[in-house]
Amino acid sequence: MAKHGKKYLAAAAKVEREKLYGPREAMELVKETSITKFDSTVEVHMRMGLDPRQADQQVRDVVVLPHGLGKTVRVAVFAQGEGASNARAAGADVVVDDDETFAKIQGGWLEFDVAISTPDLMGKVGRLGRILGPRGLMPNPKAGTVVPAADIARAINEAKAGRVEFRLDKTANIHVQIGKSSFGADKLYENFAAFMEAIKKARPAAAKGNFIKHITLASTMGPGIKLDPNAAQSMDATE
Repeated sequence: MAKHGKKYLAAAAKVEREKLYGPREAMELVKETSITKFDSTVEVHMRMGLDPRQADQQVRDVVVLPHGLGKTVRVAVFAQGEGASNARAAGADVVVDDDETFAKIQGGWLEFDVAISTPDLMGKVGRLGRILGPRGLMPNPKAGTVVPAADIARAINEAKAGRVEFRLDKTANIHVQIGKSSFGADKLYENFAAFMEAIKKARPAAAKGNFIKHITLASTMGPGIKLDPNAAQSMDATE
C-alpha cells in the first residue's frame, strides 16, 4: 500500500470517509483539500448502474461547462477548402489540410487536445485510429467533433470554451474534469450542475434501477470526497 505524505494525510483528515456530502459542501471541501503546488484539476468519478457490455446501455455525450476547464484547449481541425479556411478564421491551433501535417501526426506528433474533422476527411482520419484512438482524440459524430464545414467555427469555439466529452468505460465508470481548484466553489458547483444535467439526459432507455451508484470528487493527488448521488441528481443548474 502506497504511503502518503503529511500534506495528503492532513487533507484526508478533513474528509469524513463514510459521509455522503451534498454538492455545495463537496465543492468547498475539494478546494480545501487540494495539496499540489500547481493549480490542480478537479475530477468527478462515477460508478454507474449500467452494463457496458450491452449496446443499449452505453453513455456517450458532451457538455459545455459554463465556466470552462481553466486551461487553454488546443484544437486541431482536419478539413480542406472552405472547412480549412473556416478553421483558420475561427482560431484553430492546427489545420490538417496537407499530407505533411498528416504524416507528422501519423508519426506520433500530438500537440493538441481536441481533434475536429469534416465528414469528407473521415476516411483519411480513420487511418490515424491507432494514434488518435488510445488518447481519446478520434473525431466522432456523437461527440460533436465530426461537423460540416459551415459548423467548424461553432465546434472550435465550444471546444475552447470548455466542451467536455464523457463516456461509459469498460468498467462501468465515467470520469470527467469539471475545472480547477482555483475556481470559486460556486463555479465548480455550476460546472458540476451542468454536467449532471447532461448525464441525466444521456440516460439510456434500457437503464434499470440505480442509474448512478457512487460519485467521488477529487483534486489531483487529493483525497476522494463521496457525494450523495440523490442530491447530485436533483441539482438545479440555474440555482
